[in-house]
Amino acid sequence: MEQGIKKAKANLAVKIAGLSLKNPVMPASGTFGFGEEYAPFIDLNRLGAIVVKTITLKPLIGNPPPRLMETPCGLLNSIGLQNPGLDVFLREKLPYLRQLSPPLIVNIAGKTIDEYAELAERLSAAEGVAALEVNISCPNVREGGIVFGTVPAMAARVTAAVKSHTHLPVIVKLTPNVTDITEIARAVEDAGADALSLINTVRGMAIDIKTRRPALASIVGGLSGPAVKPIALYAVWQVAQVVKIPLIGMGGITSAQDAVEFLLAGATAVAVGTASLVNPKALVEIIDGLERYLLEEGFGDVKELIGAAQF
Repeated sequence: MEQGIKKAKANLAVKIAGLSLKNPVMPASGTFGFGEEYAPFIDLNRLGAIVVKTITLKPLIGNPPPRLMETPCGLLNSIGLQNPGLDVFLREKLPYLRQLSPPLIVNIAGKTIDEYAELAERLSAAEGVAALEVNISCPNVREGGIVFGTVPAMAARVTAAVKSHTHLPVIVKLTPNVTDITEIARAVEDAGADALSLINTVRGMAIDIKTRRPALASIVGGLSGPAVKPIALYAVWQVAQVVKIPLIGMGGITSAQDAVEFLLAGATAVAVGTASLVNPKALVEIIDGLERYLLEEGFGDVKELIGAAQF
């Protein structure tokens, strides 16, 4: 019997903002906890990167319930960035995460630019953090509650502040709840962003017809899941035309086919969110499916797909 026959493999490795990823698949912030919650279901070391839920300077209890509502093809959430705060993250969560091989990306949010800057500085001094993802879908309490990510100048100020307080790569996560997402993308690129994540959730609401009241206690929530995929894909394609920095595409990705679409539209990597809440093994299934697609279609390297859609 012939020995030494090797199974064909495709190269899945990519680089994002100086980070070397073994594959382009990672969890989206907010849907993966702090990683350890998914360890019973998947080998975390197989992921391209690990992205933890948003961290703020002080602990947040989040919004009152009800704060989750299933919709056709999606999920409305108004969690309100519930998290234990920076000190607890550094003391109790980071030691576990730094044992894992994928680069660790920490998502940060603040109520003021100074808070973003402090988060960046303190996380940059912590061993094991590979990059920062800046959540600019937050209201600026010093500017009357205007969301940082909806005004190009304000998004640029946050980005510049974070960049000036860290040596780590800075990935800015864009909100789709704007008139022209390319304006925001260009502004944060000019301010020094090393990569972009897009998109965050789409604003939406639901009404309980029995009580005739909003289904969410906060009235408005963020819509995620398959329903937003066409919006997210369009946003990635738009932004890929106007910036030179790499993109992490997200929004409704549930399969390898979805991931391929985002890569073809111009993303260098993809993040999987709501799908992991339905299927805890979604991330590794997408990694495996992506490699199968490459081999079946005759591609030797995943980078051949990036921006390769023909128009």
